[in-house]
Amino acid sequence: MIFQDNVIKEYLKNVYFITGTPCGGKTTVSRELAKRHNLLVYDIDEQFPKHQSISNATFQPSMNKVFKVADEFFGRTVEEYKRWLIDNTREQLDFVLLDLIRLSQNQIVLCDCHLTVEEADKLTDVSRIVFLIKDPSNLVDDYCNRPDHQGFSEFINSASDVEKAKTTCNETLKSLNEKRCNNIKSSDYFWIERTENSTVDETVSKVEEHFGLGKKNFSMDTLEIRKVEKDTGLADKLIHYVENFSWEEVKEHTLWMLRTWVFTDWETVFVALVDGQIVGMASIMKTDYYPLPEIYPWISSVFVTEDCRGHRVSEKLIDFANGYAKEVGFDRTYIPSEHVGLYEKYGYRYLKDIVNYGNGTDRLYVKELRG
Repeated sequence: MIFQDNVIKEYLKNVYFITGTPCGGKTTVSRELAKRHNLLVYDIDEQFPKHQSISNATFQPSMNKVFKVADEFFGRTVEEYKRWLIDNTREQLDFVLLDLIRLSQNQIVLCDCHLTVEEADKLTDVSRIVFLIKDPSNLVDDYCNRPDHQGFSEFINSASDVEKAKTTCNETLKSLNEKRCNNIKSSDYFWIERTENSTVDETVSKVEEHFGLGKKNFSMDTLEIRKVEKDTGLADKLIHYVENFSWEEVKEHTLWMLRTWVFTDWETVFVALVDGQIVGMASIMKTDYYPLPEIYPWISSVFVTEDCRGHRVSEKLIDFANGYAKEVGFDRTYIPSEHVGLYEKYGYRYLKDIVNYGNGTDRLYVKELRG
């Protein structure tokens, strides 16, 4: 089955491609953008094992070629090695596109990938792709020195002639990427070349500007609060949001709660969305970080993305949670806090000091749900 380019582009309109040449900074920039803007990163290298497991040797021969030892892998000629890399990427692309169409239906996805200019012409528009490139000479040492590529480093260093293996790999990557760099530089696409003076912040800022991902002002009229249900796309989206948010003290615990879905009976979690993107969350729970089983329900895990603070998003989340609490039969809710003068604005009153499981003291606030 063949799809026309305009069809593919329409279904990938929520995908922003970060591509280029090896060691250009694709992975670093993708992760930083995701952290700043709470976006989902789709890394095709991370997805390769899954795609390989469902591939077929008849239709995807390069993906299914097995190399038992490093000498066999690096013992190929430069042309053989290069052809295998090209075919491998081409064969995986079908899996990648189907994944991206599925994942990007209701959210923006950053795709960390390997596209040529010709492939970009078919898949996306100039406003949704950036090429991050680097001089393709002597890439192997840079690649091997990265913490996320230690598996490859160990593999190439297991060759009987390590220097020869590195030379073959360098020559292959140079041969493959020299022409690509020239094509990118002569195209209409936005590209950034990495040099010894490049910084992550500078590069990310340029990509943000190109993609239009700067801080956005929005009207409260565009804000939507929704209850999250188990095993839904919104639940998956919330997990990705928490993976990237800045509240490090509770991140791992919150991820555990969401991944195992500890919520029972009336317990649940809520999200605030703007233009389909999560910008905040809150939960309502039977217990919190305090040995006080007689006190519930707790409004907990209230967090709003830094760029969206100052728009009363927290208030809307708490109001929604209180409306839900009233619906399920409660006449009051509790919020613990270190702050004075914050939750009073939302109709809460100070009740007493309480001690958490870490032996720290917090202030307990209560709100009566009247009417």
